[in-house]
Amino acid sequence: MKIAVVGMGYVGMSLAVLLARKHQVCMLDILQYKVDKVNSGYSTINDTEIDHYMRTESLDLLATADPQVAYKNCNYVIIATPTDFSPLTHTFDTASVESVVKFF
Repeated sequence: MKIAVVGMGYVGMSLAVLLARKHQVCMLDILQYKVDKVNSGYSTINDTEIDHYMRTESLDLLATADPQVAYKNCNYVIIATPTDFSPLTHTFDTASVESVVKFF
């Protein structure tokens, strides 16, 4: 099964590494330095467990900044993008999630 994970923060990295142990995972992010870091075998976040799995496990994990590459033939898409809360408006900023959904 191929799974696309959009976002390389704490939620995206943890889910991608966990799923990549048994499935083909393609991570997508708009920041090229994060893509390069994952493709070089490093986590984008400071997490001991993720670092351990990135170094020692055989993961089927690829990162890209190209949505067409990430979504090609994927069975599932996990959206793990920021949804910051505004205390002024008492709402979440879902623009990043909406931009992913619009692709489909």
